[in-house]
Formats: sequence, C-alpha cells, structure tokens
Amino acid sequence: MLLKGSRYENARAFEAGEDGNRFPGVRPRTIGMASGVVEHVVKSGDRLDHLARHYYNDDRLWWRIADANPEFAHAAMMLAEDQVGRIILIPRARE
Repeated sequence: MLLKGSRYENARAFEAGEDGNRFPGVRPRTIGMASGVVEHVVKSGDRLDHLARHYYNDDRLWWRIADANPEFAHAAMMLAEDQVGRIILIPRARE
C-alpha cells in the first residue's frame, strides 16, 4: 500500500519472481520534463540531500534533483568526483 500523495501513488503494481518465488513490486513511474530549473555546478563534496536542503529547505526532496537529471543511471553518479564542474539541473520543488 502506497501512502496518499506518494510520488508512486499512481504507479501500477506487478508481481515478479523466478522459481515460484513471487514478490510484489511497483512499475517505474513516469518522469516528466523538469520545469523552472536552476543550474548547479557540481562541487567536490556535494550531496543530494544537502542540495535539497539548500534549494528546497527539505533534504527529503533529493529525488526531485535526481529525476531532473535522467542521464545519470544512479543518483550517486551525479556527484561523483569525476563530475566536479559539471552542471546539473535543480527543478522547482513542486509541480
């Protein structure tokens, strides 16, 4: 059961597994284009939760930053040392 207002609230459920071991899951949710973005230059030591605290005053909204930068397969890749100097997008906190 997903909480009302969760970003996964409208995602479709599924069951998967092999060898008869079934487990429930949630399909990926649709991620739209980011709107009202600010460009942030990655600095050494940046963390998504710290950026969310700075831009949104809520460190739990780090996923908004990850969603706005889909070219990264994993959120941690955005702030790796080899990304220092790269520009990432910081979207508006609410749609």
